[in-house]
Amino acid sequence: MEKQPLLNTFVNNVDMNETLYSIEEMIKKRQKSYIVAINVDVVMKIEKDKYLKKITDNANMVLVDGKPLVWISKLHKCPVKAKVSGSDLVPLLCERAAKEGYSIFIVGGKEGVAEKAKVILEQKYKNLNIVGTYAPPFGFEKNANELDKINKLISAKKPDILIACFGCPKQEKWIYENYNKYDALVSICAGATVDFLAGNVNRAPKWMSEHGLEWLFRFVQEPKRMFRRYFIDDTKIIKLIWKYHNHY
Repeated sequence: MEKQPLLNTFVNNVDMNETLYSIEEMIKKRQKSYIVAINVDVVMKIEKDKYLKKITDNANMVLVDGKPLVWISKLHKCPVKAKVSGSDLVPLLCERAAKEGYSIFIVGGKEGVAEKAKVILEQKYKNLNIVGTYAPPFGFEKNANELDKINKLISAKKPDILIACFGCPKQEKWIYENYNKYDALVSICAGATVDFLAGNVNRAPKWMSEHGLEWLFRFVQEPKRMFRRYFIDDTKIIKLIWKYHNHY
């Protein structure tokens, strides 16, 4: 799984089919792995957070989840084939898991959201085996007893795939610090995917995603929450494009 530079980190130049194939190979080889996805927001966080950079650089796979990063990769003459977002990947992974008999555990989301997602997914994909869900309480990452409880819950089910939906950087740090403590093969950072799967949050229409306008759709839905992220923090990406332009 070769990686190539993209701004302040390294990514795998893969499309959706190659991503699914790679995950299946990790499962077949019984290879403990973790997968992260980056977008403009994550890149901005990496720039300030050396620990998050280390976690991202050490990941078995780093997916590009954002059209602006695909455009930037072309600008820097290291084009990435495709945007691979968690909310597109997870349903396809569920479809593959149902056919091949892989087991899945979903952790994250608010109380009841992962359970709702499980019901919807199992109705959609016949024979899908979601062996468990858990919504940790607020502040769980600082509670040793709660962390131990989560590791035991996962290990008791031994899932092939663990889908973690805490948002960045909480999910990345939690997986990095715990994936060798719980018994799951492939751990995937999937952000808000559990809310999309449960139908609690609407996804942008496909044409908007394909044209890099998913952020606009999300902003219109949650303007107060998203204003700072999109219009203050993420606009600083322009400085990073210039900063890393000579690294290629």
